[in-house]
Amino acid sequence: KERFKKKRKIYTNSQMSGKMIREFCRVEKEGEKLLKDAIERLGLSARAYDRVLKVARTIADLASEPNLLPEHISEAVQYRTLDRQFS
Repeated sequence: KERFKKKRKIYTNSQMSGKMIREFCRVEKEGEKLLKDAIERLGLSARAYDRVLKVARTIADLASEPNLLPEHISEAVQYRTLDRQFS
């Protein structure tokens, strides 16, 4: 709630726009490398990239972590992999 209090009609991480993703889902070098590897290995699209970041942001929020850590990104990529297997 706190993150989106100044944004109109945005209540959850899943509703973030591309601009908001860049603002609230900053990734450090190690996490960026994980994402890049996942994109290449799994053939993820730019849209899937954004979705992974939104899920990673939620995972970090659940862990009360203000920053996206590599383990948050890794877990989000795993969920994306599962989603592809069962779709």
